[in-house]
Amino acid sequence: MNEYVIEMLNITKEFPGIRANDDITLRLRRGEIHALLGENGAGKSTLMSVLFGLYQPEKGVIKKDGEVVRIKDPNDANALNIGMVHQHFKLVEVFTVLENIILGVEPQKMGFLEKKEARKKVVELSERYGLKIDPDAVIENISVGMQQRVEILKMLYRDNDILIFDEPTAVLTPQEIDELMNIMRSFAAEGKSILFITHKLNEIMAVADRCTVLRKGKCIGTVDVKDTDKVKLSRMMVGRDVEFVVSKSDATPGETVLEIDHLTVPSKLHKNNAVRDVSFHVRAGEIVCLAGIEGNGQTEFVYALTGLEKPSSGEIMLKGQPILVVGRKHSKQSAANLGKVKSIHMPIRQRNKLGMSHIPEDRQKFGLVLDYTLEENLVLQRYWEPAFQKRGFIKKPNVRQYAEKLIAQYDIRSGQGPVTPVRSMSGGNQQKAIVAREIDKNPELLVAVQPTRGLDVGAIEYIHHQLVAARDNGKAVLLVSLELDEVMNVSDRILVMYEGEVVGEFDPKLTTVEELGLYMAGAKRQAAERTVH
Repeated sequence: MNEYVIEMLNITKEFPGIRANDDITLRLRRGEIHALLGENGAGKSTLMSVLFGLYQPEKGVIKKDGEVVRIKDPNDANALNIGMVHQHFKLVEVFTVLENIILGVEPQKMGFLEKKEARKKVVELSERYGLKIDPDAVIENISVGMQQRVEILKMLYRDNDILIFDEPTAVLTPQEIDELMNIMRSFAAEGKSILFITHKLNEIMAVADRCTVLRKGKCIGTVDVKDTDKVKLSRMMVGRDVEFVVSKSDATPGETVLEIDHLTVPSKLHKNNAVRDVSFHVRAGEIVCLAGIEGNGQTEFVYALTGLEKPSSGEIMLKGQPILVVGRKHSKQSAANLGKVKSIHMPIRQRNKLGMSHIPEDRQKFGLVLDYTLEENLVLQRYWEPAFQKRGFIKKPNVRQYAEKLIAQYDIRSGQGPVTPVRSMSGGNQQKAIVAREIDKNPELLVAVQPTRGLDVGAIEYIHHQLVAARDNGKAVLLVSLELDEVMNVSDRILVMYEGEVVGEFDPKLTTVEELGLYMAGAKRQAAERTVH
């Protein structure tokens, strides 16, 4: 039997203006977990898309069990027992979880769809691997983390034994990541072979047997994980040493910029409220982190704050001005501003003009217009300003100049520069484009939801520096993160949300990851008066 279950030999793949894969050779052993590491835009997802049949290479061959194979499309890949969990999910949002999992391999009897056996198999797989799901839930109504589980179950349902995970932990909580690592180990123990794209060096050190590093489309080398460390891997990846600890001075908070007063937001998934009577404030010159396991109300809270959803009651003040008052007796401050108006729901553009910036959790759904160019996306929230338009006509040279500035400053990699369609860019570079646009607006309040999701260590280091710089420039930063290292390193104050409530407030210097974990899991709770401001 051949030592390698998959061999990708001398693969070259080109797109307009860029060679995404340049003569790359990658070999996957049977029963191993093989990590693929590289900066955003290094060519990792492209290489795996070639293996899965989404792209055809200009040069090179693919072998399975020593035999040359031609993979023209994902159906060919599935026929070879190759499955892939994509970084950006391939799900039909109006279908249920079960319908998405069986899509394309629907069980039939006499021409009629038979879901009973499929449901049984899906439930058994979910229980076996700890991937709890509701088969009848509609995709558009479930969290990003749940959608990730659906993608994994799609692959398991098809009995694939070569498993490609493209940034599988980018949308998972720390607890879910640990579970996934255990699942991957069990897959390998069963004889399945795993290709694992990630930017998280801790995960590589914890679970991978070997690691191949790509940089700017070229293969830098393959190493045994047991013979290396995070510093060496990061140096291979970015070509320089990287700081893993955020260096920052103590915060010197000023006036209150954001004030949340008894905010309640209904849930779309159940009868209970997603956010329950939450109150806190964020001051100029500090970074406040809203931490918690996904699905505990952070998403709905941010939607209400940024204008994407309407809460049932509560009040939000930005720079002393009410941007939302609904369903309750107003404070004296809001009443003075409102006059005879009983409620207010300020439009999103007005919130932006007042000084709010938002790095959204779902970059493709709420952060970008995928079929627009990069330069168009970079001015999405500013194109009406005099710098970019005159009498309703866009000043295209100004837009181009501004885009080129941000591309250089934030190292946004794209094959055709400012005119690159955003849809064709890597997920990490899409994220960098959003971060660049939102931070460069010089907001009074920066709402950063998972700002480093899907970014490499070099980009994470840069974004963290930008968040701290915004704080040091007297801006208020509300960080929403599932990454406990990020929570502990970047925050000045930490608020933990559990089941829609703020259950604890912490100074990162005086707490531990273990203590935060207890509050995030609902095992502990502070007195209410300590968390309401």
